[in-house]
Amino acid sequence: MSVLSFLGGLTFPRGIEPPGRKDQTRKQPIRRLSFAPRMVLPLTQHFGRPARSLVTRGQEVSRGEPIAEADGWPSVPIHAPVTGTVEGVELMPTARGPKTEAILLRTAPGDSQVVRWSRERDLDALSRQELIEAIQDAGIVGQGGASFPTHLKLSVPEGYAIDTLVVNGCECEPFLSTDHRLMIEATESIIAGVRLAMRAVGAPEAVIGVEDNKPDAVAALQQAVAEEDAIRVVQLKSKYPQGSEKMLIKALLDREVPSGGLPYEIGAVVNNIGTMAQLGYLLPRGEGLIERVITVAGPGVERPGNYRVPVGTPLRYLLEEVGFEGDDPSRIVLGGPMMGNTVAFLDVPVTKGISGVLVLPEGVGDETDRPPTQPCIRCGRCVEVCPVGLNPAELGRLAAKRQYEAMEERFHLNDCFECGCCSYVCPSNIPLVQYFRIAKSLNRERAS
Repeated sequence: MSVLSFLGGLTFPRGIEPPGRKDQTRKQPIRRLSFAPRMVLPLTQHFGRPARSLVTRGQEVSRGEPIAEADGWPSVPIHAPVTGTVEGVELMPTARGPKTEAILLRTAPGDSQVVRWSRERDLDALSRQELIEAIQDAGIVGQGGASFPTHLKLSVPEGYAIDTLVVNGCECEPFLSTDHRLMIEATESIIAGVRLAMRAVGAPEAVIGVEDNKPDAVAALQQAVAEEDAIRVVQLKSKYPQGSEKMLIKALLDREVPSGGLPYEIGAVVNNIGTMAQLGYLLPRGEGLIERVITVAGPGVERPGNYRVPVGTPLRYLLEEVGFEGDDPSRIVLGGPMMGNTVAFLDVPVTKGISGVLVLPEGVGDETDRPPTQPCIRCGRCVEVCPVGLNPAELGRLAAKRQYEAMEERFHLNDCFECGCCSYVCPSNIPLVQYFRIAKSLNRERAS
């Protein structure tokens, strides 16, 4: 056990401790959102190749029915979130900006929220590979925001052995409380999902890390695993970005993922707690991922809370349901304030990877509201907080000179996972993380 465990709780070096701002939603039970009249299902809702549409204009589909199939191994299918009629497959705007093909689905008036399609399997009889294929068929992707297909995350390359499944219950982003509520309300599904994931990767042990600002979640999980020898729950210090893979592995296992490496290289696989809840609920029922829990919070929300939202629900409809009045997309952040992104339009849909919607006060998104950027004063604060030990100040200076290749080759730009700690502490208001995103994007274009 590291020395850090004796100095205020298990954690990782560096990082920041921003205000949590979770009181607005963390004590509110999950509520179910009503169906929007029309659903928009992008064929690209995950890392990897887009799904391929299986439907035609005018076709009637049932809630839970597959409407798009996986295009090979690095892809997942899409299931109908409502019973209704297909209006077509068209190019539609997305939260990321560019338009993409999407299935438009008109909701059947008065339809219930009962799932009408399922494909049950005898999970106990499945081999590890068959179990992973079943996970792909369910269309499950990471629920923490990255939307990486879960079956790929659980497919360990040949030659590597996994001794520990690490489950991320930290939810260190301010405002978000989706995982917190799931750990309290969907404890049984989470533990069932952990057991299935352990089988899939061949891990004899699992450890669930939860930050100490969620004592009720820690207690619920510990009670659920009281008679489990292979699953343990560990309380961690509340710090950002505790939930990042490398930071979580360091805090829980005292191991370091090598630069440019992946967790399986040191015997670990990391999954989000929400992903485990989906896994443990959907697979035993033979259902696909058609909805997820989303935190809707912020000063601009009249009815903040955690809502179970059908995938494909237009963002505008969701905001109207929680009492948001306005038409300014610059006030809306998808995800948390640290790693989330603003949207260009309110008519984009909720997708599988969106964990939160943050509504800022009026005027906050305006250019005039932002403090001016000043020259770097070489204070070193960004270096002190960078969780992976980079030199953000030097990377920022190279970015200003457009020396993007040097940033990657000499200063390990690709180890940056864009947590935003450097921008948060910068007294000169330099948007360092935005510079790094641009640099990585241009380097990828150059390499392609």
